[in-house]
Amino acid sequence: MLYYSAKKYIYTLRYILLLYNIGVLLSRAFFYFCRIAAELLIFHGFFHQFAQQQKTHPPPCILRPKIFSDSDWYTVYIFPKSWYTDKSLFHKAKQRQRCVQRCAKPKSEVKRLFTQIKSLGLFGLNAFPVDVEVSMGRGKPQFEIVGLPDASVRESRERIRSALASLSIALPARQITVNLAPADVKKVGTMHDLAILLGILVCMERIPPQPENRCFLGEVSLSGHVRSISGVLPMALLAAQSGIRELFVPEENAAEASAVGIPIYGVHCLSNLLTHLEDTARPILRQQPTYVPQPEDYQDTLDFADVKGQQNAKYALEIAAAGGHNALMIGSPGSGKSMLAKRIPSILPEMTAAESMETTQIYSIAGLLDSGKPLMTKRPFRAPHHTISGAGLVGGGTIPRPGEISLAHNGLLFLDELAEFDHRTLEIMRQPLEDRRVTITRASGTVSYPCSFMLVGAMNPCPCGYYGHPKRQCTCTDRQVRQYLNRISGPLLDRFDLHIEVEPVSFDSLSARAKAESSAAIRERVQAAREWQNQRFSGTGIFCNAAIPAGMLQDFCPMDDGAVTLLRAVFDKLGLSARAYDRILKVARTIADLDGSDIIRKQHIASAAQFRSLDRKYWGTGG
Repeated sequence: MLYYSAKKYIYTLRYILLLYNIGVLLSRAFFYFCRIAAELLIFHGFFHQFAQQQKTHPPPCILRPKIFSDSDWYTVYIFPKSWYTDKSLFHKAKQRQRCVQRCAKPKSEVKRLFTQIKSLGLFGLNAFPVDVEVSMGRGKPQFEIVGLPDASVRESRERIRSALASLSIALPARQITVNLAPADVKKVGTMHDLAILLGILVCMERIPPQPENRCFLGEVSLSGHVRSISGVLPMALLAAQSGIRELFVPEENAAEASAVGIPIYGVHCLSNLLTHLEDTARPILRQQPTYVPQPEDYQDTLDFADVKGQQNAKYALEIAAAGGHNALMIGSPGSGKSMLAKRIPSILPEMTAAESMETTQIYSIAGLLDSGKPLMTKRPFRAPHHTISGAGLVGGGTIPRPGEISLAHNGLLFLDELAEFDHRTLEIMRQPLEDRRVTITRASGTVSYPCSFMLVGAMNPCPCGYYGHPKRQCTCTDRQVRQYLNRISGPLLDRFDLHIEVEPVSFDSLSARAKAESSAAIRERVQAAREWQNQRFSGTGIFCNAAIPAGMLQDFCPMDDGAVTLLRAVFDKLGLSARAYDRILKVARTIADLDGSDIIRKQHIASAAQFRSLDRKYWGTGG
């Protein structure tokens, strides 16, 4: 009985399992039927779409969202939608067992955009044109800058991205390539930011294409403002020579660039610039008026009338200013050497337009221009500390920058406490003093800066400063004095045309109420002497007596018989070198110009010779 009950239970369980399996099979069949029907419907829709576009039947494949190749010539129906190179696309299709469909017309023919914006670059004093080429098309979303950029140029990608975000503009998810042509010249600085940003906006069709006679310079900030840059003046001069008719620069640099004579527009922020470029009928930006120096820009605050006594030193410095000669002052502490040197610019002749432009360019590169007075109207006065390095004095750095001797171009370089300077640093100046130009070579390139300046040095005669003092006792030994003076080498000492001994000022001179001769009166004589020299050297390229080449001394320095006899006696007695002979003759030429004489006479030679005696007194040589 039990047996039959168990058998009946087993058969019932079998029927239940059979009915369950049949239900599962029917549900799976229904699922697959629905899936096939859906695929057929999708296939039917895409079939008619591609049949109309290509007039051909597509290959048998399951159609899904497209993957485009980098060239847009091929597509494959694989999820998800993206971009691949042609090689990667075929590999991907093979893995998924999908067919590759060739497009009838690549989308890149209408989607890829290109534009060119004019900009300018700078290396040293040499400006060069830069064509900012921007290409935007389909491909892997990226932002690349090519054309030999340095780190500051490559970082412009992030500045531009943030600046556009401040204007509620997002970079498109496209392949953006920026080329700075010519590609074989190193691009340094941030002046290309504005041109790159505008090129991207042109490709995005946010602003119209820019004409070729329009140039853009400026650094873009993260907030959408345009920051000032260095070296605008030399780049603006090149723009004027290259036929640029409109130059857009940062607002702080607009006055500086206006001196070149072409329309200059100062840009404060990107929003104003974009509005100006979009609406040409109603421009927002106004042309910068040409900067005109004011009369007070030429006035000096320091005057020789403030110097008590020191008539001999004043006369010597007048000679130095009239002929552009280098001068060395030796005297005890407190005798007025620094006071005299700081007032030399007040008696120098006014800068010509060409000299002003040359000096302003150097200061523009160094970033030392005053935005309120962007044009150098006064001759520069540079007084570096004695701890300065050689690179700081003559220029240097990875990207060579002008040093103190170039910043003193057309002006005065004053080296106080001359003997305290590093010996090697001083010796570096020997060649620039002769050539009036310094050349700096680095791995990034070679840069040449002009350095035509007056060199004025001041020093004590010994470490304590009272060697040879009429009233105070020197505490230095003879060895200490010699060691101190020997810090100035003979070749460097020989490059000073005038040796000036600055005596201590007496009580009577300090207490005198009478005003000394003013700088204006001295300047008139100096200016008259320089006019004589300009007439004498017209067409020769010589600008002052100190620059007369040795081969032309006989032509420009005629002497009477008395002068020749005296110069011969001085030469034999002091044992002068050939360079010292030339220096005395040049100084005598300047003294004759101050006297209004075409011929160098005996008294002129005598005055010039007395300013070459200190090397014999202190260094024991007449050379």
